[in-house]
Amino acid sequence: MAHFAQLDANSVVIEVIVINNDVVQNLPFPESEPIGVAFCQSLYGADTAWKQTSYNANFRKNYAGIGYAYDATLDAFIPPQPAPECTLDTVTCQWICPPSVVDEPAAALLANIENATLPPEEAP
Repeated sequence: MAHFAQLDANSVVIEVIVINNDVVQNLPFPESEPIGVAFCQSLYGADTAWKQTSYNANFRKNYAGIGYAYDATLDAFIPPQPAPECTLDTVTCQWICPPSVVDEPAAALLANIENATLPPEEAP
């Protein structure tokens, strides 16, 4: 199966679709991309923008997801920035976050667990 991401005017992914390999003549990437793009445009309109994405991240660094940005310079799909303090690793196209940002969700989870009350046990 071949996967294609539709991009908005800002190169942000708004949809990802899967098409049969027969449509792209069983060609490997990048030969399959123009054929797949033409097919997607025949379904969604000639004015739509598409990029092929790899489910296994064999190309374009990451599998495209809704809200990911396509960076033409890096030829990669980049996930949304999780926090302003995080910086992009341009080799992996993953965000590197300081420990304080990474630990915040865990700390919030622990606080919720510590403050939780359990229902009384029912008698058998």
